Amino acid sequence: MALLNGEQSTELLRAQAHIWNHIFNFINSLSLKCAIQLGIPDIIHKHGKPMTLPELVDALHMNEAKSQFVSRLMQILTHSGFFINAKISENEENMEYWLTSASHLLLKDEPLSVTPFLLAMLDPVLTEPWHHLSEWFKSDQNPTPFDTKHGRMFWEYAAQEPRLNSFFNDAMASDARLVTSVLIRDCKHVFEGLNSIVDVGGGTGTLSKIIAVAFPNLKCTVLDLPHVVAGLEGTKNLSYLGADMFESIPSADAILLKWILHDWSDEDCVKILKKCKEAIQSTDKGGKIIIIDMIVDIQKEDNKAIETQLHFDMLMMTLVTGRERNEKAWATIFNDAGFTDYKIIPVLGLRSVIEVYP
Repeated sequence: MALLNGEQSTELLRAQAHIWNHIFNFINSLSLKCAIQLGIPDIIHKHGKPMTLPELVDALHMNEAKSQFVSRLMQILTHSGFFINAKISENEENMEYWLTSASHLLLKDEPLSVTPFLLAMLDPVLTEPWHHLSEWFKSDQNPTPFDTKHGRMFWEYAAQEPRLNSFFNDAMASDARLVTSVLIRDCKHVFEGLNSIVDVGGGTGTLSKIIAVAFPNLKCTVLDLPHVVAGLEGTKNLSYLGADMFESIPSADAILLKWILHDWSDEDCVKILKKCKEAIQSTDKGGKIIIIDMIVDIQKEDNKAIETQLHFDMLMMTLVTGRERNEKAWATIFNDAGFTDYKIIPVLGLRSVIEVYP
C-alpha cells in the first residue's frame, strides 16, 4: 500500500475518530444511567453547595478504593454537561462538583424530572431490540425489531407485562408534567373556549389532571386501554374511559393527541384521525384536534435538534410501527383523514402543538 501524504493521514485519522465516537456513544447514556441509579445528582443537591470527590464518595457509602473510579465517572458526565467542576487546586481530589440545568431535571423530587423517561428508555426491554435491527431488516416475518426480540408487539407486551406497563406509564407521565408546564403558560389559548376535551391515549392522565385544574369548567376525559386506566379515579371535571381509540372516541369539543400519532404508521394515523373527526363532527364551529408531536426539519438551523428528532424516528421504527414526520407528511395524513386546515404552534422545543380543523 502506498504511503499516505499528510493530508490523507489527517483525514483518515479524523474518520477513525468519527467512527469511534459513534461506536462508544452508548457509554454516555449508560454512564448517565449509572449516576442516576447511584443518586449522584440528588446527593450533590442535598449537600447544598459544590461537593468534593471525597465528600461524594463518602456520601455514596463506597470503599475509598472506588474513589478513582467515581472520579472517572464524574469526568465524562462533566464533559457531557451534566455537572460542572471548580478546581480548588490541581489535585483531582479537590475538584468540586455542582449541578447544571440538565442535572436539575434528573433530581428525584424535581416536579419536572425526566428521570423516569431516562430509566424507561434505557431499560433492557427497550434496548435489546436494537441488537436485532439488522435481523429485522432481513426478515419478512416481524413488523418491528421489538417483535423480533420479544415475540410480541410493544403494546401487546405492555398489556401482559406489568413492569413494562408501569415504567412506560411513569415515563409518559414525567414527560407530560414538563410539557404541560410550558403548554399552560405559553399556549393557554389552545384550550380557552372549550367545554369538553378527550385526551386520547392519555395514559394515567397526568396531562389532563393539570388541564382540568387550570380550566375547572372544562370537562376532561382520559381515554386509554383498559389495563392502563384500571383503578384510576377521576375528579369533578376529570374522568377515565377504558377503550380502544381505533374503535370509538366519545364526542367532545376537542380531541387531544399527545405523542400518540408518531407511534403509528400513516395508515393507522388516518384511521385514528377519522375517529377523532367523527367525535368532533357534531360540535359547534371551533371543534378541533390538538396534536403534540414532532415536526422534523422545523428547526433546520439546529443540527442537534435534527439529530435528536432522527433518534426518535429510529426509536419509533424499532419499538413500534410509527415514525417522525415533516410538515409535508403531516399535511398528507390530515388531508387523507378529511381535514381541511391546520396550524402549527412551535412552542415545545423539539415538538410543536398542531391544531387541526375539520
